[in-house]
Amino acid sequence: MSDQQTFSSFSEFYPYYLEEHRDVTCRRLHFVGSLLVLLVAISALGTGKLAWLLILPVIGYGFAWVGHFKYEKNRPATFKHPIYSLMGDWVMFRDMLTGRIPF
Repeated sequence: MSDQQTFSSFSEFYPYYLEEHRDVTCRRLHFVGSLLVLLVAISALGTGKLAWLLILPVIGYGFAWVGHFKYEKNRPATFKHPIYSLMGDWVMFRDMLTGRIPF
C-alpha cells in the first residue's frame, strides 16, 4: 500500500498501520513510548505538575520514530495520517497488551 493512499475509516486504515509496524523492535519501542506517556500523564495529573504534560509528544513520538527510522526503515504514518496514526498507536498498544499482537 502506498503512503499516498486515502482511507475512509479507521478500520480501513488499521491494516495499513500494522503493515508499517512489522518489526518487533519497532512495536516494542511504540509500546514503551505509549506506556511512558500514560505513566507521565498520570504522574503529572496526580502531582499537579502539569508542565510535564508538555513532554508527552516528545516521549511518545520519540520512541516511535526511533523504531521507524532505525528498525522499520520507513516513514512514520504520522506524517501522512496524523489522526488515524495516533488512534493506531493506542489500538496497537491495547492489542499488544492483550496478546493479539506479539511483542
